[in-house]
Amino acid sequence: MTGSSSRFETAVEQTLRHEGGFVQHPRDPGGATKFGITRETLARARGRPASAADVRRLTRREAVAIYRRLFWNAVRADELPPGLDLAVFDLAVNSGPARAAGMLQEILGVPADGIVGPVTLEAARAADIPETIRRLTKARLGLLGRLAAWPVFGIGWRRRVLAVEREALRLSSLPPSSSRNV
Repeated sequence: MTGSSSRFETAVEQTLRHEGGFVQHPRDPGGATKFGITRETLARARGRPASAADVRRLTRREAVAIYRRLFWNAVRADELPPGLDLAVFDLAVNSGPARAAGMLQEILGVPADGIVGPVTLEAARAADIPETIRRLTKARLGLLGRLAAWPVFGIGWRRRVLAVEREALRLSSLPPSSSRNV
């Protein structure tokens, strides 16, 4: 197993711990969701409209493939330092890859265009990773706290973001050889 493959698997497992089966909460702007994949995301992944029934039938395997292609790859998480990859990926899952990239770029002090490219990757590699993870968590909680749905979902969102931060900090502190094969 390659290091980046196991890093993705670690990250997606962490994310899936917080994403449940099929839900269609009336106050959730994402609508029908399964494994954290919304109807809109499923439609984008499949290249055609998706119904709530399509979301209900979504398999875990397809959800993981969608996470890799539309979120992990979109933020170039394979190229981010261990721990920061998880923090940025989980943020991308909840708020979109462009917003996750933009928030990371703002924290790193590079131009925020919402696309992880060479400048962002270089800045990420040179950064204090634990501090970057903590600042990203703070920014993420600030963003979520301003959402209209915070009173309904805030406790769960906060719990998730802090759990991701704890795991990301743990991964960032592992020696390079062990962080690749967690």
